[in-house]
Amino acid sequence: MREGSVIRNTKETQINLKINIDGKGDCTVNTGIGFFDHMLVLLAKHGLIDASFEVNGDLHVDAHHTVEDTGIALGLAIRQALGDKKSIKRYGTVFVPMDEALVQVSLDLSDRPFLVFDACMTQQMVGQMDTQLVEEFFRAVAFNAGITLHIKLLHGSNCHHIIEAMFKAFGRALDEATKIDTRIVGVMSTKGTL
Repeated sequence: MREGSVIRNTKETQINLKINIDGKGDCTVNTGIGFFDHMLVLLAKHGLIDASFEVNGDLHVDAHHTVEDTGIALGLAIRQALGDKKSIKRYGTVFVPMDEALVQVSLDLSDRPFLVFDACMTQQMVGQMDTQLVEEFFRAVAFNAGITLHIKLLHGSNCHHIIEAMFKAFGRALDEATKIDTRIVGVMSTKGTL
């Protein structure tokens, strides 16, 4: 089993996070932000990741620290679970429709972190979550896991649908990229390292 476990305690957040990227999509989560909880459950379900997120953040300030720090912890857990990355497919690209919304996520488990986030949100809030925090979350995941991550909104107007499609697509693309292919000897790189 490829597992990652991160405990991250700061003056702003306390996080205990565990993942198994060879799971079935079972997830328990409590961040104090209902919409964010829903998105993390979708990510785990569609990525077939077993996960538990115990997050206590300074929500009396706003949701920023909670969302970003959860992304940091998830990125570190993904990096830990992947270990030496031997025999993984490395790349994943997925299109996910959600009613009128269509999102593409393409990623490379390259250990060269980068984020291209090509989406404009027309609402400031969905539930109790600022829509600007979606980009912050994915940036934190990408930079701490070592992922080159591209997220592109192709169509959509409803921010709930757009964000939901992003989290589902990320989970599915991550599942694709982390699959083991026994034909790959070592890592999928002509350099011999990722």
